[in-house]
Amino acid sequence: MNFGTSRASAIENLNKFIDHNLFEYSKLRNFDFGPENRSNISCLSPYITHGVLNELEVIKKSLSKFSFSKNEKFIQEVLWRTYWKGWLELRPNVWTDYLSEVRKVSEEFKDNIDYKNAIEGNTNIECFNEWVKELKETNYLHNHTRMWFASIWIFTLDLPWQLGAEFFIKHLYDGDAASNTLGWRWVAGIQTQGKNYLASEWNIKKFTNNRFSKIKLNENAPPKASVKTYSIIKQGFNNSKITEDQSLLIFENNLCFEITDFQDNKFKKIYIISNKNENRSIKLSEKVLKFKNLLINDQVQRLKSNSIDCEVIDISKIKDISDQIIGLYPTVGENLDYLNSNNLKLNFLYRKLDQHSWQYCNKGFFNFKNYIPKIISTFS
Repeated sequence: MNFGTSRASAIENLNKFIDHNLFEYSKLRNFDFGPENRSNISCLSPYITHGVLNELEVIKKSLSKFSFSKNEKFIQEVLWRTYWKGWLELRPNVWTDYLSEVRKVSEEFKDNIDYKNAIEGNTNIECFNEWVKELKETNYLHNHTRMWFASIWIFTLDLPWQLGAEFFIKHLYDGDAASNTLGWRWVAGIQTQGKNYLASEWNIKKFTNNRFSKIKLNENAPPKASVKTYSIIKQGFNNSKITEDQSLLIFENNLCFEITDFQDNKFKKIYIISNKNENRSIKLSEKVLKFKNLLINDQVQRLKSNSIDCEVIDISKIKDISDQIIGLYPTVGENLDYLNSNNLKLNFLYRKLDQHSWQYCNKGFFNFKNYIPKIISTFS
């Protein structure tokens, strides 16, 4: 796997996948052949997470190759992240409570030998140890493997799901508050109450092409319980008025201004916001921070090549900007947390895709997917 740190490399990866591997995606997508062979999946999530590619251009490219019916599964997978983000936007307290819970269990488990063995890949489960190594070395895991990993962590190793979600966020190039937190909640059985995901030996053997065997797992564990329920908080996600005397703030989830809905608007200056570990609740690995910084630098170079005045600043310096400012919405997560906790009240601009899609995120994904053709037709 090669995760280049430029939009050019992201587009190259997109084109290669569409041209050569999209055809068999539905048939092969659940197989994890190992980090040396990722031809059956797109590996575009690190770029979509950071806005270097957006969902619509990926979908449009796929539809230029095959019809919707032949592409449906791939398109659904692309829009899973859009759905997860929308679901969390309507229930932001899920993220707030998660951070509170992870602080508590981190203190409780800081000296726990089972936890230490898990994050070092020193358990008695070979495949799990291999995935820990792969995660740290490549900063990526196959989606099916993420499900197995989380299930083993929660139900066989009997560790808190919150610490597993933290471990992923620290090391994944595509980690974000919504898909990561809600994915772990889903495996545990608290996202869809009472329905957990249990990894099984036969399933791992089959979909790793028999790379692993003699996998002793707890395959009959009950789902985790949670007494918390979250009501939907209705929000408008309405754009603030744009004026030419404003400067624009771009956070790490929108690192391609050229493909945003606001590319034709004139801004006095563009500030690209960097967020260091000292400002984060969950500290990221140095490799993940470097990946983000290189993507930021690539965005700066592209802006400057188009003669756009831009500058990278730390999130802590937003308060020192003297211009009138408006921001591309950073979504629920660390960047928005910093703004709120430091009483930095910004006006935001929202992606049209999010404004349109998030209204359908009030229920489960199977309800959301019924609206996917409507969402696509709206932007086609």
